[in-house]
Amino acid sequence: MRVLITGVAGFIGSHMAEKLVELGYQVTGIDNFSDYYNVSLKRQNAEILRKKGVEVLEKDLRNPEDYEDITQDFNFVFHFAGRPGISASSSFDDYFSNNVYATELLLNFSLKNKNLKHFFNIGTSSIYGREATYTETEVPRPVSNYGVSKLAAEQLALSLARSEKIKASSLRLYSVYGPRERPDKLYTKLIQCAYNEEEFPLFEGSEEHLRSFTYVGDIVDGIVRALENYEKLNTQIINLGSEEEFSTSNGIQFIEEILEKKIKIKHLPRRAGDQLRTRAKIEKARELIGYDPKISLFEGLGKQVEWYKEFMMPQIS
Repeated sequence: MRVLITGVAGFIGSHMAEKLVELGYQVTGIDNFSDYYNVSLKRQNAEILRKKGVEVLEKDLRNPEDYEDITQDFNFVFHFAGRPGISASSSFDDYFSNNVYATELLLNFSLKNKNLKHFFNIGTSSIYGREATYTETEVPRPVSNYGVSKLAAEQLALSLARSEKIKASSLRLYSVYGPRERPDKLYTKLIQCAYNEEEFPLFEGSEEHLRSFTYVGDIVDGIVRALENYEKLNTQIINLGSEEEFSTSNGIQFIEEILEKKIKIKHLPRRAGDQLRTRAKIEKARELIGYDPKISLFEGLGKQVEWYKEFMMPQIS
């Protein structure tokens, strides 16, 4: 089976590519190696993937010409690529071009794959809005350009499925962490600040925000289970995440305990668009695909710290 993964050199996409190769799939990945964060980290991921048999293509999903020489007829497409997170440096045009326009072009390309069995859009709990504590039937109320653009991308894929032009579903992920997490994300930044004795920037009120922090291995397991059960999923939206809730303060305490270091905090003004609470409702995922996340936050953070020591420390020492 041939699989296409977009955003393959990124955090979750790279883990997914590795897993599918292990399972015997023929994997091609696309990444534009944007400078949203340190490109060398993506290059490192890409090199690891190539050594494991993944074909990594450097292409920009927003450029129609970049699709012209992709000749494989894929059976499955996993769309991870996009402009992530809530960033003051990202304009609405950044979110629109990367998350909406690029998805439209990718879907047009996918329609040309005669043997395509399913298109998996990788969505986000940010689609729900300020509190993501709902089942998949809740009306979305995004409060950020990121959430709005990811909702639009999701609906582009599902609209084609509803009109029977393609078979597609959307998987809404919750606060994924673990090895290869982006440098700007919570736990990699906490670990970095602890080791370098730097101040960790904490936005007002965020220490009490509650999250369904979900280990990347559990997310990959859920996506693989979706792949194995794809025939049940056409037009479906499924939440993938942990049912356990932890505050940002809990996360800081866990990192301090694992590293036996006190982290300095720099308090910043409140940030617009932040979610106050996420708690994954995964009854549907359990019923349809047998999803069952297993890794506790403390255990997962231990794995992330070990990764940081091995792969990140040499780059900054």
